[in-house]
Amino acid sequence: MSINNQTIQSWITSKAGAISRLKLVEDTLVLSNVKDVCVAVKSVGLNFSDIFALTGLYSATPKGSFTPGLEFAGEVIHVGAQGSKFKVGDRVMGVTRFGGYTTHIITHDDYLQALPDHWNFEQGAGYLVQTLTAYYALKVLGNIQSRHNVLIHSAAGGVGLQAMRIVRAIGATPIGTVRSNKKAQFLKEQGFESILVREKNFQKQLISQQLEFDLVLDGIGGMIQKASFNALRPMGRLIVFGAAEFTPGRNRPKYLQAALQYLIRPKYDVMDMISNNKSVMAFNLIWLWEHLTVMKSLIADMGAVDIPPPHIGHVFPFDQAHQAIQCLRSGNTLGKVVLVHC
Repeated sequence: MSINNQTIQSWITSKAGAISRLKLVEDTLVLSNVKDVCVAVKSVGLNFSDIFALTGLYSATPKGSFTPGLEFAGEVIHVGAQGSKFKVGDRVMGVTRFGGYTTHIITHDDYLQALPDHWNFEQGAGYLVQTLTAYYALKVLGNIQSRHNVLIHSAAGGVGLQAMRIVRAIGATPIGTVRSNKKAQFLKEQGFESILVREKNFQKQLISQQLEFDLVLDGIGGMIQKASFNALRPMGRLIVFGAAEFTPGRNRPKYLQAALQYLIRPKYDVMDMISNNKSVMAFNLIWLWEHLTVMKSLIADMGAVDIPPPHIGHVFPFDQAHQAIQCLRSGNTLGKVVLVHC
Protein backbone atom coordinates (compact mmCIF):
# COMPACT_ATOMS: atom_id res chain seq x y z
CA MET A 1 0.00 0.00 0.00
CA SER A 2 1.39 3.41 -0.99
CA ILE A 3 2.18 5.89 1.75
CA ASN A 4 2.03 8.84 -0.64
CA ASN A 5 -0.52 11.52 0.25
CA GLN A 6 -0.61 10.61 3.92
CA THR A 7 -1.03 13.56 6.28
CA ILE A 8 2.10 14.57 8.15
CA GLN A 9 2.66 17.18 10.85
CA SER A 10 5.69 19.42 11.20
CA TRP A 11 6.68 22.32 13.42
CA ILE A 12 7.54 25.20 11.08
CA THR A 13 8.68 28.77 11.70
CA SER A 14 8.00 31.38 9.03
CA LYS A 15 11.43 32.89 9.64
CA ALA A 16 14.02 33.07 12.39
CA GLY A 17 13.81 35.73 15.07
CA ALA A 18 11.19 34.62 17.60
CA ILE A 19 10.32 31.24 19.11
CA SER A 20 6.63 32.20 19.06
CA ARG A 21 6.63 31.90 15.26
CA LEU A 22 6.97 28.14 15.54
CA LYS A 23 3.62 26.60 14.51
CA LEU A 24 2.38 23.04 14.04
CA VAL A 25 1.41 22.62 10.38
CA GLU A 26 -0.18 19.75 8.44
CA ASP A 27 1.01 18.74 4.97
CA THR A 28 0.89 15.80 2.59
CA LEU A 29 3.64 13.22 2.31
CA VAL A 30 5.14 13.07 -1.18
CA LEU A 31 7.82 10.57 -2.21
CA SER A 32 9.64 11.43 -5.42
CA ASN A 33 13.19 10.10 -5.23
CA VAL A 34 14.00 6.45 -5.90
CA LYS A 35 16.79 6.76 -3.29
CA ASP A 36 14.44 8.01 -0.57
CA VAL A 37 13.99 6.30 2.76
CA CYS A 38 10.95 7.46 4.71
CA VAL A 39 10.98 7.20 8.49
CA ALA A 40 7.92 7.50 10.71
CA VAL A 41 9.44 9.59 13.48
CA LYS A 42 8.71 8.33 16.99
CA SER A 43 10.94 10.68 18.97
CA VAL A 44 12.83 13.93 18.33
CA GLY A 45 15.91 15.09 20.22
CA LEU A 46 16.15 18.76 21.22
CA ASN A 47 19.41 20.70 21.15
CA PHE A 48 20.42 24.25 22.06
CA SER A 49 21.11 24.82 18.36
CA ASP A 50 17.32 24.56 17.82
CA ILE A 51 16.77 27.55 20.11
CA PHE A 52 19.58 29.55 18.56
CA ALA A 53 18.28 28.77 15.06
CA LEU A 54 14.71 29.76 15.92
CA THR A 55 15.92 33.11 17.26
CA GLY A 56 18.36 33.72 14.42
CA LEU A 57 21.53 33.44 16.51
CA TYR A 58 22.87 30.30 14.81
CA SER A 59 25.20 30.81 11.87
CA ALA A 60 23.74 27.80 10.04
CA THR A 61 20.12 28.99 10.35
CA PRO A 62 18.24 28.49 7.05
CA LYS A 63 16.85 31.50 5.23
CA GLY A 64 13.07 31.86 5.27
CA SER A 65 10.78 29.22 6.74
CA PHE A 66 12.18 26.00 8.15
CA THR A 67 11.57 23.12 10.54
CA PRO A 68 14.06 22.87 13.42
CA GLY A 69 15.58 19.65 14.71
CA LEU A 70 18.84 17.84 14.05
CA GLU A 71 18.15 14.29 15.29
CA PHE A 72 15.34 11.76 15.51
CA ALA A 73 14.49 8.09 15.88
CA GLY A 74 11.72 6.06 14.33
CA GLU A 75 10.67 3.23 12.05
CA VAL A 76 11.35 2.83 8.33
CA ILE A 77 8.02 2.79 6.44
CA HIS A 78 9.27 3.13 2.87
CA VAL A 79 12.39 2.29 0.88
CA GLY A 80 13.00 3.71 -2.60
CA ALA A 81 13.13 1.64 -5.76
CA GLN A 82 16.93 1.52 -5.73
CA GLY A 83 16.89 -0.22 -2.37
CA SER A 84 18.63 0.50 0.91
CA LYS A 85 20.64 -1.13 3.66
CA PHE A 86 17.41 -0.77 5.68
CA LYS A 87 14.05 -2.41 5.13
CA VAL A 88 10.51 -1.48 6.06
CA GLY A 89 10.00 -2.07 9.77
CA ASP A 90 13.61 -1.39 10.81
CA ARG A 91 14.10 0.80 13.87
CA VAL A 92 16.57 3.60 13.16
CA MET A 93 18.04 6.79 14.54
CA GLY A 94 19.23 9.60 12.32
CA VAL A 95 20.60 13.09 11.84
CA THR A 96 19.35 15.83 9.56
CA ARG A 97 20.39 19.37 8.68
CA PHE A 98 17.17 20.75 10.22
CA GLY A 99 13.76 19.17 9.66
CA GLY A 100 13.60 16.89 12.69
CA TYR A 101 10.46 18.31 14.35
CA THR A 102 8.11 16.25 12.18
CA THR A 103 6.07 13.05 12.12
CA HIS A 104 7.72 11.75 8.93
CA ILE A 105 11.14 12.45 7.49
CA ILE A 106 12.43 11.61 4.03
CA THR A 107 16.17 11.11 3.92
CA HIS A 108 19.05 9.10 2.49
CA ASP A 109 20.11 6.02 4.41
CA ASP A 110 23.62 7.48 4.85
CA TYR A 111 22.11 9.67 7.56
CA LEU A 112 20.56 6.74 9.42
CA GLN A 113 21.91 4.24 11.92
CA ALA A 114 20.34 1.06 13.22
CA LEU A 115 18.80 1.56 16.65
CA PRO A 116 20.32 -0.91 19.15
CA ASP A 117 17.84 -3.62 20.07
CA HIS A 118 17.81 -2.75 23.77
CA TRP A 119 17.31 1.00 23.22
CA ASN A 120 13.94 2.75 23.00
CA PHE A 121 13.17 5.50 20.50
CA GLU A 122 13.75 8.25 23.06
CA GLN A 123 17.28 7.00 23.69
CA GLY A 124 17.90 6.81 19.95
CA ALA A 125 16.75 10.40 19.49
CA GLY A 126 19.12 11.49 22.26
CA TYR A 127 22.28 9.79 21.09
CA LEU A 128 23.77 10.93 17.80
CA VAL A 129 24.14 14.73 17.95
CA GLN A 130 25.18 15.17 21.54
CA THR A 131 27.42 12.11 21.67
CA LEU A 132 29.03 13.07 18.37
CA THR A 133 29.60 16.59 19.70
CA ALA A 134 31.31 15.26 22.82
CA TYR A 135 33.33 12.62 20.96
CA TYR A 136 34.55 14.96 18.23
CA ALA A 137 35.57 17.57 20.80
CA LEU A 138 37.36 15.17 23.12
CA LYS A 139 38.91 12.65 20.76
CA VAL A 140 39.52 14.46 17.49
CA LEU A 141 40.19 18.03 18.62
CA GLY A 142 41.23 17.37 22.21
CA ASN A 143 43.39 14.31 21.52
CA ILE A 144 42.35 12.98 24.92
CA GLN A 145 44.79 10.66 26.70
CA SER A 146 44.20 8.36 29.66
CA ARG A 147 46.46 10.49 31.86
CA HIS A 148 44.42 13.66 31.28
CA ASN A 149 42.37 15.64 33.76
CA VAL A 150 39.35 16.82 31.76
CA LEU A 151 37.07 19.67 32.86
CA ILE A 152 33.55 19.42 31.45
CA HIS A 153 31.13 22.30 31.91
CA SER A 154 27.37 21.78 32.18
CA ALA A 155 28.16 18.17 32.98
CA ALA A 156 24.56 17.19 33.79
CA GLY A 157 23.22 18.27 30.39
CA GLY A 158 23.00 16.24 27.22
CA VAL A 159 26.47 16.90 25.78
CA GLY A 160 28.08 17.19 29.20
CA LEU A 161 26.84 13.86 30.50
CA GLN A 162 27.89 12.04 27.33
CA ALA A 163 31.31 13.72 27.59
CA MET A 164 31.69 12.63 31.22
CA ARG A 165 30.91 9.06 30.20
CA ILE A 166 33.32 9.10 27.26
CA VAL A 167 36.15 10.49 29.39
CA ARG A 168 35.58 7.80 32.00
CA ALA A 169 35.39 5.04 29.38
CA ILE A 170 38.70 6.16 27.85
CA GLY A 171 40.34 6.02 31.27
CA ALA A 172 40.93 9.75 31.77
CA THR A 173 39.64 11.69 34.78
CA PRO A 174 36.39 13.66 34.29
CA ILE A 175 35.77 16.73 36.46
CA GLY A 176 32.29 18.10 35.88
CA THR A 177 30.89 21.52 36.70
CA VAL A 178 27.24 22.35 37.32
CA ARG A 179 25.36 25.31 38.72
CA SER A 180 23.29 23.59 41.42
CA ASN A 181 23.56 20.99 44.17
CA LYS A 182 20.65 19.11 42.56
CA LYS A 183 22.69 18.59 39.41
CA ALA A 184 25.76 17.64 41.43
CA GLN A 185 23.75 14.98 43.24
CA PHE A 186 22.44 13.67 39.91
CA LEU A 187 26.00 13.23 38.63
CA LYS A 188 27.05 11.46 41.80
CA GLU A 189 24.15 9.06 41.28
CA GLN A 190 25.57 8.45 37.80
CA GLY A 191 28.82 7.32 39.43
CA PHE A 192 30.93 10.47 39.07
CA GLU A 193 32.91 11.73 42.05
CA SER A 194 34.69 14.93 40.96
CA ILE A 195 31.96 17.55 40.66
CA LEU A 196 32.22 21.32 41.13
CA VAL A 197 29.19 23.48 41.84
CA ARG A 198 30.33 26.66 40.13
CA GLU A 199 30.74 29.68 42.36
CA LYS A 200 30.29 33.27 41.24
CA ASN A 201 34.06 33.78 41.05
CA PHE A 202 34.98 30.61 39.20
CA GLN A 203 38.57 31.73 38.70
CA LYS A 204 39.04 32.08 42.48
CA GLN A 205 37.34 28.72 43.04
CA LEU A 206 39.78 26.92 40.75
CA ILE A 207 42.82 28.64 42.25
CA SER A 208 41.73 27.94 45.84
CA GLN A 209 41.42 24.22 45.04
CA GLN A 210 44.67 24.22 43.03
CA LEU A 211 42.92 22.65 40.06
CA GLU A 212 44.64 22.32 36.68
CA PHE A 213 43.48 20.59 33.53
CA ASP A 214 44.83 19.07 30.34
CA LEU A 215 41.59 19.50 28.45
CA VAL A 216 38.46 21.64 28.87
CA LEU A 217 35.13 21.17 27.09
CA ASP A 218 33.08 24.36 27.22
CA GLY A 219 29.68 25.37 25.90
CA ILE A 220 29.08 28.30 28.26
CA GLY A 221 31.56 31.07 27.40
CA GLY A 222 32.30 34.29 29.25
CA MET A 223 34.40 34.46 32.38
CA ILE A 224 33.81 30.78 33.13
CA GLN A 225 35.52 29.94 29.86
CA LYS A 226 38.41 32.36 30.47
CA ALA A 227 39.00 31.00 33.99
CA SER A 228 39.06 27.48 32.54
CA PHE A 229 41.63 28.50 29.93
CA ASN A 230 43.80 30.05 32.64
CA ALA A 231 43.71 26.72 34.53
CA LEU A 232 45.10 24.74 31.59
CA ARG A 233 48.43 23.01 32.00
CA PRO A 234 51.13 23.44 29.34
CA MET A 235 49.97 21.70 26.13
CA GLY A 236 46.39 22.03 27.40
CA ARG A 237 43.47 22.52 25.03
CA LEU A 238 40.23 24.46 25.42
CA ILE A 239 37.53 23.08 23.12
CA VAL A 240 34.50 25.35 22.59
CA PHE A 241 31.28 24.02 21.06
CA GLY A 242 28.72 26.62 22.14
CA ALA A 243 27.99 29.79 24.08
CA ALA A 244 25.12 29.30 26.52
CA GLU A 245 25.72 32.78 27.93
CA PHE A 246 23.99 34.07 24.78
CA THR A 247 20.86 31.95 25.40
CA PRO A 248 17.89 34.07 24.27
CA GLY A 249 14.90 35.03 26.39
CA ARG A 250 11.65 33.08 26.33
CA ASN A 251 10.87 34.32 22.83
CA ARG A 252 13.55 36.59 21.37
CA PRO A 253 17.25 37.31 21.84
CA LYS A 254 18.18 39.73 24.61
CA TYR A 255 19.86 42.06 22.16
CA LEU A 256 21.38 44.60 24.55
CA GLN A 257 22.63 41.94 26.94
CA ALA A 258 23.99 39.89 24.05
CA ALA A 259 25.79 42.94 22.64
CA LEU A 260 27.46 43.60 25.98
CA GLN A 261 28.44 39.97 26.39
CA TYR A 262 29.88 40.00 22.89
CA LEU A 263 32.01 43.05 23.63
CA ILE A 264 33.45 41.57 26.84
CA ARG A 265 33.75 38.00 25.56
CA PRO A 266 37.09 36.24 26.16
CA LYS A 267 39.78 37.08 23.63
CA TYR A 268 42.90 35.01 23.13
CA ASP A 269 46.26 36.26 21.89
CA VAL A 270 48.08 33.70 19.78
CA MET A 271 51.44 35.09 20.88
CA ASP A 272 50.49 34.48 24.52
CA MET A 273 49.32 30.99 23.61
CA ILE A 274 52.69 30.28 22.02
CA SER A 275 54.45 31.42 25.18
CA ASN A 276 52.15 29.44 27.49
CA ASN A 277 51.84 26.42 25.17
CA LYS A 278 48.04 26.37 25.27
CA SER A 279 45.48 26.26 22.51
CA VAL A 280 41.83 27.12 21.82
CA MET A 281 39.69 25.27 19.27
CA ALA A 282 36.05 25.83 18.41
CA PHE A 283 33.67 24.01 16.08
CA ASN A 284 30.16 23.79 14.72
CA LEU A 285 29.12 20.16 14.37
CA ILE A 286 26.60 20.65 11.57
CA TRP A 287 29.37 20.98 8.96
CA LEU A 288 29.78 17.21 9.29
CA TRP A 289 26.41 16.63 7.63
CA GLU A 290 28.03 17.77 4.37
CA HIS A 291 31.03 15.45 4.81
CA LEU A 292 29.42 12.03 4.95
CA THR A 293 32.60 9.95 4.87
CA VAL A 294 34.03 11.77 7.88
CA MET A 295 30.73 11.73 9.77
CA LYS A 296 30.13 8.01 9.25
CA SER A 297 33.69 7.19 10.32
CA LEU A 298 33.30 9.24 13.51
CA ILE A 299 29.97 7.62 14.35
CA ALA A 300 31.51 4.16 13.90
CA ASP A 301 34.47 5.09 16.10
CA MET A 302 32.35 6.55 18.89
CA GLY A 303 30.06 3.53 18.76
CA ALA A 304 33.03 1.44 19.87
CA VAL A 305 33.28 3.44 23.11
CA ASP A 306 31.45 1.51 25.82
CA ILE A 307 29.00 3.96 27.40
CA PRO A 308 25.38 3.52 28.54
CA PRO A 309 22.42 4.71 26.45
CA PRO A 310 21.68 8.43 26.79
CA HIS A 311 19.89 9.55 29.94
CA ILE A 312 16.48 10.89 28.92
CA GLY A 313 15.50 13.34 31.61
CA HIS A 314 12.54 15.19 30.08
CA VAL A 315 9.87 13.79 27.74
CA PHE A 316 7.16 15.90 26.08
CA PRO A 317 4.35 14.96 23.66
CA PHE A 318 5.02 16.04 20.07
CA ASP A 319 2.37 18.78 20.22
CA GLN A 320 4.14 20.39 23.21
CA ALA A 321 7.24 21.55 21.37
CA HIS A 322 7.06 25.01 22.92
CA GLN A 323 7.02 23.58 26.44
CA ALA A 324 9.95 21.29 25.60
CA ILE A 325 11.95 24.19 24.16
CA GLN A 326 11.36 26.28 27.28
CA CYS A 327 12.42 23.35 29.45
CA LEU A 328 15.69 23.13 27.55
CA ARG A 329 16.17 26.90 27.53
CA SER A 330 15.77 27.06 31.32
CA GLY A 331 19.14 25.41 31.90
CA ASN A 332 17.61 23.20 34.60
CA THR A 333 17.62 19.98 32.62
CA LEU A 334 19.19 16.66 33.55
CA GLY A 335 20.27 14.71 30.50
CA LYS A 336 18.31 14.91 27.24
CA VAL A 337 15.02 16.60 26.34
CA VAL A 338 12.92 14.78 23.71
CA LEU A 339 9.56 14.97 21.98
CA VAL A 340 7.56 11.76 21.47
CA HIS A 341 4.65 10.82 19.24
CA CYS A 342 1.83 9.31 21.29
